[in-house]
Amino acid sequence: MVSKIIGCRLLKQLQVIIQFIMKKISIQGIQYDEKSSYQKGPKLAPAIIREALNCGSMNMFSENLSSIENAMIDDKGDFEISEYFDIEKLTENHLNSNTKIFTLGGDHSITFPIIKAHHKKYSKLDILHIDAHSDLYDDYEGDKYSHACPFARIMENKLAVRLVQVGIRTLNAHQAEQADKFNVEIHQMKDLDLTKIPKFKNPLYISLDMDGFDPAFAPGVSHHEPGGLTSRQVINLIQNIDAEIIGADIVEYNPNRDIQNMTAFLAAKMMKEIISKMM
Repeated sequence: MVSKIIGCRLLKQLQVIIQFIMKKISIQGIQYDEKSSYQKGPKLAPAIIREALNCGSMNMFSENLSSIENAMIDDKGDFEISEYFDIEKLTENHLNSNTKIFTLGGDHSITFPIIKAHHKKYSKLDILHIDAHSDLYDDYEGDKYSHACPFARIMENKLAVRLVQVGIRTLNAHQAEQADKFNVEIHQMKDLDLTKIPKFKNPLYISLDMDGFDPAFAPGVSHHEPGGLTSRQVINLIQNIDAEIIGADIVEYNPNRDIQNMTAFLAAKMMKEIISKMM
């Protein structure tokens, strides 16, 4: 009996130590779509994704049996943004010495200021970018901070050591030139082999654009690009990552385009899978 009591106490002490060592995860919702070039709506996404997650239709466990309903996760709520670079300040405030940040967007322009904030903490950073589009335009419709440009800004400012893009199926000549210029590793859908996705050596940031999925799985996006990834392909890709994930975002869900909240539930599912890997 005494040995059991001692064993239980040691186990509890070990759990406390593990929790102290593990970084907490802060969730922030960024309600911003001013840089959307085609249709507005992604600023509405954070609240709708949260609603899907908490509606009772699904539980809070990922497929690896980790629950995102625990003391390690601190939900900061949703923030309506009026000034673009306030996103960097907000993220920096949340990115304290023992916290990882998971962001619900918002259009894809938010990733640049978020990565700017992360770069102050992580001098060497790899990015896994899942998307139909490379978002490498030098500028789009006269805006260098358009949602079509964040990864050009990230790479030209040397905020990432490595950028790996998966699911791309809309390359044009300009973006191909940009990819060569910045040494971007692109895995296009036309010849996709997920077994060839490289291993990551540096701290990893994941940026998941919901139009990376085929519209059959995610109709709630502004840009329908046929021939995309299945939900299972993306889940497997996330689950097989062997690197420390220090941050992530889910962007470009447009509730105005959704059908029976299909995309909201998929985004909530991906939220659970990514956060469980960050844990």
